[in-house]
Amino acid sequence: MIDPGRRYPLPVSNPAGRVNSPSRAVVLAFLAVVLAGTSLLSLPIAAEEGQETPWTSALFTATSAVCVTGLAVLDTPAHWSVFGEVVILTLFQVGGIGIMSLSSILALIISGRLGLRARLSAQAETGSLGPGDIRQVILGVVGVTLAVETVTAAVLAARFMIGYGEPFGRALYYGVFHAVSAFTNAGFALFSDSMMRFVRDVWICLPLTLAVVAGGLGAPVYTVLRRHWRRPSRWSLHAKITLGMTAILLFGGALAITISEWNNPETFGPLSPGLRILAGFFHSAMTRSGGLNSVDTSQMHENSWLISDVLMFIGAGSASTGGGIKVTTFALLGYVILAELRGEPDVTAGRRRISEQLQRQALTIALVSVAAVVTGTLVMMMLTPFALDRVLFEVISAFGTVGLSTGITAQVGTAGHLVLTALMFIGRLGPVTLGAALALHVQTRRFRYPEERPLVG
Repeated sequence: MIDPGRRYPLPVSNPAGRVNSPSRAVVLAFLAVVLAGTSLLSLPIAAEEGQETPWTSALFTATSAVCVTGLAVLDTPAHWSVFGEVVILTLFQVGGIGIMSLSSILALIISGRLGLRARLSAQAETGSLGPGDIRQVILGVVGVTLAVETVTAAVLAARFMIGYGEPFGRALYYGVFHAVSAFTNAGFALFSDSMMRFVRDVWICLPLTLAVVAGGLGAPVYTVLRRHWRRPSRWSLHAKITLGMTAILLFGGALAITISEWNNPETFGPLSPGLRILAGFFHSAMTRSGGLNSVDTSQMHENSWLISDVLMFIGAGSASTGGGIKVTTFALLGYVILAELRGEPDVTAGRRRISEQLQRQALTIALVSVAAVVTGTLVMMMLTPFALDRVLFEVISAFGTVGLSTGITAQVGTAGHLVLTALMFIGRLGPVTLGAALALHVQTRRFRYPEERPLVG
């Protein structure tokens, strides 16, 4: 019988050659769904009559949907038919719930049982709290997803029907599509200007904002809240960090964006003070990986783009529908810096010591992500004529699976689209699979090298 509190040694080799890491199944599952989506979107029935869909555009759209990004090279309502829109909706719903979890369950059904190594890997990738909680977490994810999406869809459908005179069927369709898009942080919209026409409508912007925030918290947080929502003192450190950092980044980002764009005549300037605050709050939430926009992002000030870059790179919570390096990774790096500045021997957070292994994992994920963004930006600069600020925004948006754009997505050419497609795929799978691999790849040496102190700084 497995004791959850005991630390078992993990094998460092696999002589039998068996594929016992769900990480590989995750990548293959994502790739399979992307290719299936590409095939469906390439069909003539997926486009409006008279429209042709190039294979690269279908691949880009399918990847953007499965990786819940929202970048688009084609005008969603103008190019895609209802069939195509439903395919896109299905793709980002599947991507939002998480093929990581579904592939772990599939492996359990096929094999009949999971070995300890595979079980711990699935636990790391799904955000489960214990080796036996995988099924419970998945059911919880599905339950929370359907609950939030249903409530959001009902509010939006009622608003579209009452406020804009849409017939019941179309209002319900709009409500469901945008509710799922918001909770999964997909960033797709059935309006050519995204949500810009609703910038003055609280009943559209606020439900979408709350759904995006809810989708960015993650399964582990909901598990803790379900068990101990009345006792914050019993919340896990992960839940406390995620909720705290979410609030700080959400309201701090809203304040910074609102101040930056307050007098911009192309964005917040024509709005009343209250609506400017709403627009700033909306944009701040969408940089967490939401991807929708209520003002023209291409007309924002450059300093607003830089603020957005930072928020997009950090992203949302672990095991959530959001992307980025995750708020816990960012917070752990902050705790490491704080401990070093104070000269403390241990890194602590909430009266808990952070292991050196976890510190190295956070540092590795952050630096590898920086390298991916820098490399992607350099390649895009070589392929396109656009300035650094716009290219950097586009690259971070793709890697962080955000979906916001300064308006250059459709103009970067086929090679640029392929680069962005790769960044979306890597950005969605990279931090998750890398984190799981680092957590599992722990080796014990029977010796230590002599210590040396090279100069730092």
